[in-house]
Amino acid sequence: MARRKSVAQQLLDAYQAKQKAKAAQLKKEQAERDRLARKAEQDRQRLERQAAVRMTKEHARLLAAGERELVKQQTAQEREAARVERELAKRLAERERAVKAQAREQEKAERETVRLRQAADVELLRESAVRCTEEVRERVEELESILLSRPGDLGAYRRRAESRLAEGGPEAFAAAVEDLLVRSPLPEGCRPSVRAAYAPEAKQLLLDVGLPAQGIIPEAAEYRFVAQRKEVVVQSRKEADVKDLYRRLVARLALHAIEEGFAVTGAGLVDSVLFNGHVDTKDRATGRAIRPCLVSVVAERETFAELVLDEPELDPARCLHHLNAIVSRHPFDMEAVAPVAVFDLTKYQFIAEVDVVAGLDSRPDLVQMDPFAFEHLVRQLFEAIGLEAWTTQASRDDGVDAVAVNRDPLTGGLCIIQAKRLKGTVPTDAVRALAGVMHDKAAAKGILVTTAWFGKSSVDFAHRTGRLQLIDGRGLKALLREHLGIDALLGLPKVPPGWRPEDVR
Repeated sequence: MARRKSVAQQLLDAYQAKQKAKAAQLKKEQAERDRLARKAEQDRQRLERQAAVRMTKEHARLLAAGERELVKQQTAQEREAARVERELAKRLAERERAVKAQAREQEKAERETVRLRQAADVELLRESAVRCTEEVRERVEELESILLSRPGDLGAYRRRAESRLAEGGPEAFAAAVEDLLVRSPLPEGCRPSVRAAYAPEAKQLLLDVGLPAQGIIPEAAEYRFVAQRKEVVVQSRKEADVKDLYRRLVARLALHAIEEGFAVTGAGLVDSVLFNGHVDTKDRATGRAIRPCLVSVVAERETFAELVLDEPELDPARCLHHLNAIVSRHPFDMEAVAPVAVFDLTKYQFIAEVDVVAGLDSRPDLVQMDPFAFEHLVRQLFEAIGLEAWTTQASRDDGVDAVAVNRDPLTGGLCIIQAKRLKGTVPTDAVRALAGVMHDKAAAKGILVTTAWFGKSSVDFAHRTGRLQLIDGRGLKALLREHLGIDALLGLPKVPPGWRPEDVR
């Protein structure tokens, strides 16, 4: 049998068992506590997780709510913005429609304005065409009716001219006539210039009247308005009509001037009027100034008084032909005619005539004569030959000693005369100077008379010009003997070359 344990052993075993049970209990309790701690930790963690979840959910909820609110606000803002934009677009559209409507109205008004302006322009052009046509017709009628208006009673002018003649002589008388002709109520541009001179011994009034150039005749016959082109077109006058109008105008102006010349002068003072009508123009070939004569006529008072100038059926050109006038066949082309007498008497100052022949001895020495008496002797010589001669004053006469007029309608004209009382050869320059004076005075001929002789160069120059006549001492002696019955001497220091001694004795 097994040995029985002692009490102490038993107690020890019991104690050890108790201690083991206690340790186990403690261990169990510790385990429980650990379990509870773990559970508590787990609960805490679970709670924390739940709280975190709740917080997360709440945060998410709040976030979602915020987002929803934000979205709501954004949506509201977008709706408001869209509304504002729609309203603005609506206003803009309305404004645009209003602007377009205004633009359409303005465009319509502008079109209407343009239409009215164009209509007004068309009407103005139409009226302008009518007005211009009427002006042209009135101008032509004015030019064609020059002779229909009579000078009227010019008694006051006539008495004034006669008074001027008594007070101031022929020059004052001519100036009075010029004053009337300048004041003549002719259409504008019809009388550019007037010059007059009076020859009392011949009872003749000399008129040099400027005529208008071709441009005075309107080249337009009428003005037409062309609606398709909206412009006024000039209908040119036929060239033949323009030339015919100008030809008749020149004739009318010539007759009008002659009539006024007779009307302002008394029958006892003027028996005839010498009329020369000139035109100051340019030579189309050279561009130089020319003054062609288009009409030249000597009208007798008695013959002219028979004319009925205000008769509408009167043809002025045929009337001039009736007066034996010299008229250019082509006046429009400035075709000049040889005048009955070429004169420029207004450039000269005439002095009283002196009868030198009556005071001469039977054998006067021409070289020793007084210069004044010698010039008057030359004048009387040419009057005896058949010319109308006047002696000019010594001052400002351009070297002209006398002016003579030849009335021959074929060979006549103004003649410039120089008298040189010399003892030696006449210088060639003197002959050339006379040619220059002739050109300046528009003279038909020039005569140089001397008591001496001319050299070969002077004779050749005169021959080339064809219009210069040189009369030397022996020729002058012969003319004085033939026409005045004067047997003159030439007191030259020597007998000139080619002369004979009896030529100077």
